[in-house]
Amino acid sequence: MPPARILVAQAIAAAALLLAMSVGGEGKGMVLSLERASHEGVGMSQLRHRDRVRHGRLLQQQPSGVVDFSVEGTYDPYLVGLYYTRVKLGTPAKEFYVQIDTGSDVLWVSCNPCNGCPTSSGLQIELEFFDPPSSSTASPILCSDQRCALGAQSSDSGCSGQNQCGYTFQYGDGSGTSGYYVYDSMYFDSIVGNSLASNNSAPVVFGCSTSQTGDLTKPDRAVDGIFGFGQQGLSVISQLSSQGITPYSFSHCLRGESGGGGILVLGQIVEPNMVYTPLVPSQPHYNVNLQSIAVNGQTLNIDSSVFATSSNRGTIIDSGTTLAYLAEEAYDPFVTAITETVSGSVRPLLAKGNQCYLTTSSVSEIFPQVTLNFAGGASMILRPQDYLLQQNSIGGAAVWCIGIQKIQGQGITILGDLVLKDKIVVYDIAGQRIGWANYDCSSSVNVSTTTSTGKTEFFNAGQVDNSSSARGYTLFKLIPSAVVALLLHIAFFGVPPLLG
Repeated sequence: MPPARILVAQAIAAAALLLAMSVGGEGKGMVLSLERASHEGVGMSQLRHRDRVRHGRLLQQQPSGVVDFSVEGTYDPYLVGLYYTRVKLGTPAKEFYVQIDTGSDVLWVSCNPCNGCPTSSGLQIELEFFDPPSSSTASPILCSDQRCALGAQSSDSGCSGQNQCGYTFQYGDGSGTSGYYVYDSMYFDSIVGNSLASNNSAPVVFGCSTSQTGDLTKPDRAVDGIFGFGQQGLSVISQLSSQGITPYSFSHCLRGESGGGGILVLGQIVEPNMVYTPLVPSQPHYNVNLQSIAVNGQTLNIDSSVFATSSNRGTIIDSGTTLAYLAEEAYDPFVTAITETVSGSVRPLLAKGNQCYLTTSSVSEIFPQVTLNFAGGASMILRPQDYLLQQNSIGGAAVWCIGIQKIQGQGITILGDLVLKDKIVVYDIAGQRIGWANYDCSSSVNVSTTTSTGKTEFFNAGQVDNSSSARGYTLFKLIPSAVVALLLHIAFFGVPPLLG
């Protein structure tokens, strides 16, 4: 099956968010950055279109220490976002900007030579090209290598006349990339014992892109490649976990306020209020069993089979989706329940098919709480800000619209950033479960890891001073630093300044 990723519109400027690192006890973990640059305001219809494109192409050991990547990033639900981190590959090491994508598996970067690969980016980053002959540690993956067979799980894999293991990723929007697999070093900082060790490395298999088509060729939101966080064998998280370098889990916490910010950790963030639900077995995505929806404490009359997982149904948690989507049979009861609850306090209106509301009051005071109930007794509580998007204003009254959409004619439910923001979300792949807890994502987080002696320790992720001397306690801090960003106010329907 072809892989999945989302190519989201981006743009002008957000200041870099720096991650520092403080030293802790034994253990390893990995921290990646979330970075989003905004390009221009887009309409809600465009957001839905891009999410639909993504949905059409969704893909199918215990660690002994901690690995840390520097973290940068901003997040703002009112702007279209692209999240990327920096990875260092090859010898000598070269740095690449790669999109973080939980819907695909393989890490790939543009290589030299490359047909159709962009050479500049509207994200104000300098694009690079990986050149295997220039890396003293690079070697191709041959057709006879068993890892070539692993590649077939994530792409159309094939062999060239040079006996190289090749791949082709074809995306639902008509874009695509092809190339061949390379085995080379990835570099990262790590915490070993009580000291920081820089430029540690591990060998990984990744894709070397020699051809790109469609949206991948456009420079406005171009990056150097894609960093897949799926569950298949060639994902970097699977490879590093199998080498005992990182846990077989990752977590994120996205700040939903205008300043944005976020943390992505290879490891499990620990919070006392975490609840977990099992992953649906043998699925290529992060599927969970949504069982019912309640509005203002009242369970909606929706047959539970609407959410059952099958070839064309199910519920997916996907941080790469901008909005959120309900199965078609669940959408109308949901919107009706919201409207009936607030009809005496707001003025409902339709704008280009979207249910909106005109109000002079705070939405947190008049709109109901929504509860998503999952298998295992886990519930996800949505505040009004987690399912509404503010449009702008008319005559001093704010226009708020239902941000949860439906996919016409389809039974898929997808929980994207709209509902995932302001929550810790843990993807425990080893334990085949996903957990979450409401959280202030501008605060530090605790990360759990297992030491070489088998003891579980907790690292407080927060602000880090790389010049600090070794300390006698097991604290590892990761906290987003202050971000200075240019805030772009967008009209979601694409006709500024008012609804059109």
